[in-house]
Amino acid sequence: MERKVTWETYDAGHLEKMEKLNQEYREFLDNGKTERECIDTIVNTIETEGYRELESVIAEGGKLQKGDKVYSVCMNKSIAMFQIGEKPLTEGMNILGAHIDSPRIDVKQNPLYEDGGFAYLDTHYYGGVKKYQWVALPLALHGVVVKKDGTTIEVNVGENEDDPVFFISDLLVHLAGEQMEKKASKVIEGEALDLIVGSKPIFLSKEEKEKREKEKDENKEKAKEGVMAGILDILKESYDMEEEDFLSAELEIVPAGKAREAGFDRSMILGYGQDDRVCAFTSMRAMLDVGQSIEKTLCCILVDKEEIGSVGATGMQSRFFENAVAELMNLTGEYSELNVRRCLARCCMLSSDVSAGYDPSFASCFEKKNSAFLGKGMVFNKFTGSRGKSGSNDANAEYIAYLRRIMDEKGIVYQTAELGKVDVGGGGTIAYILAEYGMNVIDSGVPVLNMHAPWEATSKADVYETYRGYIAFAEGAGM
Repeated sequence: MERKVTWETYDAGHLEKMEKLNQEYREFLDNGKTERECIDTIVNTIETEGYRELESVIAEGGKLQKGDKVYSVCMNKSIAMFQIGEKPLTEGMNILGAHIDSPRIDVKQNPLYEDGGFAYLDTHYYGGVKKYQWVALPLALHGVVVKKDGTTIEVNVGENEDDPVFFISDLLVHLAGEQMEKKASKVIEGEALDLIVGSKPIFLSKEEKEKREKEKDENKEKAKEGVMAGILDILKESYDMEEEDFLSAELEIVPAGKAREAGFDRSMILGYGQDDRVCAFTSMRAMLDVGQSIEKTLCCILVDKEEIGSVGATGMQSRFFENAVAELMNLTGEYSELNVRRCLARCCMLSSDVSAGYDPSFASCFEKKNSAFLGKGMVFNKFTGSRGKSGSNDANAEYIAYLRRIMDEKGIVYQTAELGKVDVGGGGTIAYILAEYGMNVIDSGVPVLNMHAPWEATSKADVYETYRGYIAFAEGAGM
């Protein structure tokens, strides 16, 4: 079965709307390189569209009715958005779910050290990465430092043109004979991914040195000199940050630079974190652009920690989403434990996550008939997992038939795919976690090239078609 090429279906009006959406998407990528930054960007956007904080409605003793829009944030890293529909919540919701964390390198809690004339930050990579892809390229530092008094300091260095950038060094090819013989997973070891943050030592006068020694001696610490001392001085001056404050910091190392249009024809987007912020953005945008009057309540859940198993308080396996639904039903006058269960079991969900785009340069890893192609629209993955579908949610045929019907009625260009050849590899999403409630769930999203690399590629047409597909799903009445 040959699927349509999305570009062939567009007229001038579609192309104009596509370009406008993708411009907004690139800005979203630039402004949200961490989960916290994504949440800030999303909250600022949806509040201008009439969304209110769920906790504020509860504190005010308010009630919710059809048409109301609310959101709930968990620890500044996950968010659930709701637009109340005409039907009771006990009849279920239509859910768009994606994740906003991406593979990266995290700074350790005791990170700063000096060696060989360089100051380093010790790191620990996050998620599934090819470690060798992260060396010898400009990197930025994003995150927060929280001081003991509760003050939160935001850090964002490396994105502005006049900012310095950082880097992880690699061995020069002239001396790399032994390195080049190693397996790709061993070429760069995890403990070798330390970030170079400075190389200029500070030279103290005798009086300054004695003063520092006295101050440090009073604190029972060894005085630091050289490059590391210079970095600490900069941190103190710029952020009022002491070395001890690294203990309560969350600092993420990401590629420096903005998302860019790619190709002579500008048909693609090259940027960091498109897995899975491309689906997070299109899901949020669909929530905002859907009509005011919808039959079923619409929900968009954007979560953290998918790249490491959806664990923790901000991951999909936490009770955050379920608790938010219970609070929502309480405010609509429908709450009971049984009603919460009925609501969740009767939901329909698109687990919005990216799929592996077919890459002719690595064709042997794909089964072409069942691959996702850039430019052929929104992707549905009936199942993910690995080997014998291990760890997968496998969507029911009845649900897929329902989705086919509503997509075809709206003229959405879509395709179906598997994640590479059988037994070559595999992966998972948050789909199986929501499926545990008994709801209908299928993976859907945008095909991506270079997935999990520092710079990932998508087709503008697929981004736009996925957005249109999410609106079609949101406006559908459900099964």
